Amino acid sequence: MKGVLICGGTGSRLAPLTDITNKSLLPVYNKPLIHYPLQILLDAGIKDIIIISGTEHIDQIAEYLGSGSKFGCTFTFKVQEKAGGIAQALGLAADEFDDGESVCAILGDNIYFDDLSAHIQSFNGGGHVFLKEVDDPNRFGIAELSDGKVVSVEEKPSEPKSNLAITGCYIYDNRCFEIIKNMKPSARGEFEITDVTDWYLQHGELTATTLKEDWIDAGTFESLFLAASKVRDQNNS
Repeated sequence: MKGVLICGGTGSRLAPLTDITNKSLLPVYNKPLIHYPLQILLDAGIKDIIIISGTEHIDQIAEYLGSGSKFGCTFTFKVQEKAGGIAQALGLAADEFDDGESVCAILGDNIYFDDLSAHIQSFNGGGHVFLKEVDDPNRFGIAELSDGKVVSVEEKPSEPKSNLAITGCYIYDNRCFEIIKNMKPSARGEFEITDVTDWYLQHGELTATTLKEDWIDAGTFESLFLAASKVRDQNNS
């Protein structure tokens, strides 16, 4: 298995800070934001990681991460020239994967307080996502459960069927790249990662874990501050 760390997007909700740096490099307590999703991959024993970034300040990301040697891994950098969705970004990594090699993709602004290592290490095919109850489900891809199994997924629904957000860590087998290759953009012009997840659901190959601890999508000033507070409390406990 290889990892894909996706640091796309302009970070417009974090301007003017993102006018001078990539949002993935903004501080969360004592480390850059990107460190936290990266640590999820490292803790799972993933040593080959592809970094996908937009054109904004990618030089700063590369300067901070380097070759990967200081993290005990190897980085390969890919540029998403134009924002086209998470699935499009993931698809840029396709040529770095051997046939049959699975992928753990994680968003560069997501912070997890659960240990995902066992779920990543035990993955043996299909697709697997991590869910978390949220107060504003219309902002996220949403999963509907029945008897503990996913029965539907939908991207940013106006009338959500549940409050379980599909968080920004996705484990797929190698077929995901062919799925992305044959996708069409959504009504909002993006290649939706939820459509990849839905393919596995429709083929009866999607599993999910509901998170017990906090999960933060740190894309706003409020969530960035909350993340820093929770990391501080965790470090001082």
